[in-house]
Amino acid sequence: MAFQYKLHKEALKEYADAYVWYENEQKGLGERLIDSIDKKVEQICDHPEYYSLIYGSYRQATIESFPFTIVYQFFPKRKLVHISAIYHSSRNPRKKFRKEG
Repeated sequence: MAFQYKLHKEALKEYADAYVWYENEQKGLGERLIDSIDKKVEQICDHPEYYSLIYGSYRQATIESFPFTIVYQFFPKRKLVHISAIYHSSRNPRKKFRKEG
């Protein structure tokens, strides 16, 4: 990966909660979600400018086959991608923009 990434603490919680929910719905489905998220994070880290700006310096990448998007910012000088949310599309969209911290 060209850039390192850092998950906001709430994004990490969303990641874990989504895994548990999908795994409880169907054995193996949580693993498929995690694989899809990890693959998308790798794509983001390799080409962080590929995805369009959606709000200020935030960008968004959609997860295939699941109703989630990854909301992130990247900092070229620091070679860092800050993932602010792993956001389920049914949630309030105002909660997906979180500052690095």
